[in-house]
Amino acid sequence: MIKAIAIDDEPIALNIVRSHAAKVPFISLKEDFTNAFKALDFLQKEPVDLIFLDIKMPDISGIDFFNSLNRKPLVIFTTAYSEHAVTSFELDAVDYLLKPFSLARFVKACNKAYELYNYRNSDATKDHLFIKTGFEQIKVFFNEIRYLEAAGNYVTFALNDKNILSRMTFSEAANLLPAGKFIRIHRSYIAAADKINKIERHQLTIGGFKIPVSEAYAENLNLFGKF
Repeated sequence: MIKAIAIDDEPIALNIVRSHAAKVPFISLKEDFTNAFKALDFLQKEPVDLIFLDIKMPDISGIDFFNSLNRKPLVIFTTAYSEHAVTSFELDAVDYLLKPFSLARFVKACNKAYELYNYRNSDATKDHLFIKTGFEQIKVFFNEIRYLEAAGNYVTFALNDKNILSRMTFSEAANLLPAGKFIRIHRSYIAAADKINKIERHQLTIGGFKIPVSEAYAENLNLFGKF
């Protein structure tokens, strides 16, 4: 069962999420909030697996709210505005629901969350993944990966001895990685925490390669105790 909360400053929008969630057997909506800061207080005491999160809110945006969380659950953004879609997927959002959304579209987003939830929880001891490149699936151990680099709809997995190029989104690639071992340091880069040799103000070094660190993601290094 996925424990979830919903945050939206519009009560009508929360009613829709609550009604839809009640129809999804694997979603348990614990609470819903019109005040993001009350939700933050709740999360300090009761961590959840998933947040349905509005983006346009009066005191704090959903994106800033999510970035403020040290422990980031899965997130499905809900909004009436389409211009934040790219930013939401850079944050590895499960999905982006554009209001008004149907029950069918809501269920589709929940199914994606369910798959990711099961992957993260059942594969906690898994030491490898399979990367599709062309018509092949290549087995790669997590400890071989130095960093990931995004370029459009492709991701390069930079390994200790070679690079593998795969057609996928950066969010899809990020969701294949185990929590706690890799750090998002830039909109286009994820680094293996134990492979970092040196950290400077706007870049870090892994095995002789210099990789940019953007201000938007520098806090992630702090959370890993790297700064």
